[in-house]
Amino acid sequence: MLLSLNTCGNTASVALGVAETKDVKILASAELAVRTYSARLIPEIAALLQKQQVTLSDIEAIVVVNGPGSFTGIRVGLSTAKGLSEGAGIPLIAVSRLAVLAHASGLPHVLAAVDAGRGEYYVGEYRNGNNLGERLMTGEQTVTVATQPGAGVLVCDESRADDASRSACSALALCGPIYVQPPDAAEALRFAMSRFRAGDFDDPETLDANYLRRSDAEVLRAAKAGV
Repeated sequence: MLLSLNTCGNTASVALGVAETKDVKILASAELAVRTYSARLIPEIAALLQKQQVTLSDIEAIVVVNGPGSFTGIRVGLSTAKGLSEGAGIPLIAVSRLAVLAHASGLPHVLAAVDAGRGEYYVGEYRNGNNLGERLMTGEQTVTVATQPGAGVLVCDESRADDASRSACSALALCGPIYVQPPDAAEALRFAMSRFRAGDFDDPETLDANYLRRSDAEVLRAAKAGV
């Protein structure tokens, strides 16, 4: 049995699943509204476990999406996952939000893009499941990369694909992106199954967030220090 947390986007989700021979069976999942993560995440996990009549001792691994995305959301999800992992001695697997998005597309060569605000995008390139690099890009840079010969298919994390004018990725429309529903904790669990079966776990003590962008406070400190 595995527990999954994803708190990187506009909504957060938790999921509980059981590893099967070739896949994972999702037993239950729940969604949390924005700005309720810190208050509702632990109670939601407890409720999910109670509903399935299991305890943390039954969990064989915890999967957590460690970014990129909301700084607060990432911190809440990651600190919760690390606390549960260390406190109960449960193996931990951290996965990239961009990698999960690429996996959800089902395509072999992908440029996964998530709106980062300020006219920028978190972009990751994946070929046959291999991470070729993730970075923060401007809209212009993203378009340039996506329109190069041999570029992967641009995949956007966007729930409003039916209205490109309102889409957070509308500036990338000329690249002909494929829109994928924002992956939730259940999708992260499916993505992490190969690592679980291989026993490829992360060290909770050294695991860090995958921000890709420095926070405003860090930028301000760096500016004052002349970095």
